[in-house]
Amino acid sequence: QVQLVESGGGLVQPGGSLRLSCSASGSIARLNRMGWYRQAPGKQRDLVATISTGGDTIYADSVKGRFTVSRDNTKNTVSLQMNNLKSEDTAVYYCNVFIYSTRETWWGQGTQVTVSS
Repeated sequence: QVQLVESGGGLVQPGGSLRLSCSASGSIARLNRMGWYRQAPGKQRDLVATISTGGDTIYADSVKGRFTVSRDNTKNTVSLQMNNLKSEDTAVYYCNVFIYSTRETWWGQGTQVTVSS
């Protein structure tokens, strides 16, 4: 079992910034990929950004240059710094962990990000 606890969502004006954090605990293997997905109302859940244990990152085109994903391997945490937020970034953001050895995927409970004036 892996538990993911997210924090940092909220309401922000367009052009503003937010930082999301996620802490993982439980049976998490050392080699894994952690990151963030988001789901807007009526839409599918999409990748935002992920980062491997070695620091390899993947970003959705829509967030490149605005969002930065980072992690602390010693603490099993992953963060998402979101700058220059736009209304289309409004969604529930989910923390995700993919464990290479077992092919397991784990999800957090989600945190709401609303970008509105």
